[in-house]
Amino acid sequence: MVKDAYTGKMMEEGFSPDVMAMLACPVCHGNLLAEGDWIRCGRCQRRYPIEDGIPILLADRAQQPA
Repeated sequence: MVKDAYTGKMMEEGFSPDVMAMLACPVCHGNLLAEGDWIRCGRCQRRYPIEDGIPILLADRAQQPA
């Protein structure tokens, strides 16, 4: 468990819902969903890597949907 820096609450590792609500896909501006070591766009389905706990939301680093 980790402490959420924004709320101060203990939570499972990952991103809090408050943080996820502030993020958007850089390509289509859709909502993002955390999935393990990736963040996936709910609209265009692109996946962005998470490296050392930091989401890399760059269009050229995204994996295209299959």
